Amino acid sequence: MGYGKVFSRTCSAIALATTPLAMMAFAATPAMAQSTGVKSLLGDASDNALDKLSEPGAFYADKAVRILLPGPLAKATSILRFTSKAGLTKDITKTLNDAAGRAALEAKPVFRSAIDGLTLQDGVGIVTGGEAAGSDYLRRTSGEELAVKVRPLVEKALGDLGAYDQVERLGSISSLARLGGADFSRDGLTDSVTDQALEGIFTYIGKEEANFRRNPLDKGKKLLKNIF
Repeated sequence: MGYGKVFSRTCSAIALATTPLAMMAFAATPAMAQSTGVKSLLGDASDNALDKLSEPGAFYADKAVRILLPGPLAKATSILRFTSKAGLTKDITKTLNDAAGRAALEAKPVFRSAIDGLTLQDGVGIVTGGEAAGSDYLRRTSGEELAVKVRPLVEKALGDLGAYDQVERLGSISSLARLGGADFSRDGLTDSVTDQALEGIFTYIGKEEANFRRNPLDKGKKLLKNIF
């Protein structure tokens, strides 16, 4: 057997033997670790945010994310007090916020799916961003898709809690119906609550992400220690 053939076979054997090692080395690269770490961080940040917002009264209690009626009725507290006393509505603003909380509880797999779809390149880029770079990226790249998936959850919650009936009664009042920009339709209310709920969710995810970045060992996040 010629030297060339022996050398060729030897090289092939070495290559086959070291392939698993090569794959392990690739998997341990900083980029791979960063991508895995970012997904883990954002996944837990979204879970924590949604858990907090799904607590009874959480949306309403935090004025920064409180859900309001669309259009001019957002600040028409005196009118809403009147309609409540007249029996037309019953804490309609709280009802909207309770609906957002219910939707948040059901939205965990929706956000997890979006986060799992982040690419290696996405993860590496997020690492170098600010404290809420991951949630900002998620909002920017997946916001519309998330809105489409969260909207049915909001719609169901609004229906179950009687929000549509209350808003329909509001719309029947001629003086309110004449308010410019007030959308009393079912779709209008659903869109408004969905948009506001998502803003609140992203705000909370950003806060949770920032906390994990500052405290990477919290909740056993040892993987993040070498990233942030």
